[in-house]
Amino acid sequence: MWVITLYLNEKIKMFEFHTEKEAREAFRNMEGDKYLSEIVYFNDPCFL
Repeated sequence: MWVITLYLNEKIKMFEFHTEKEAREAFRNMEGDKYLSEIVYFNDPCFL
């Protein structure tokens, strides 16, 4: 899962995405201070 945290006008908003591609597209179009994070859970298939 990918998450964008956006700080704009003294407010915090978070947006969740399933793929990196869609998260990066949205990230490019957002204004304000923003952070793109990948969320990895211990039971994700990549750790099996």
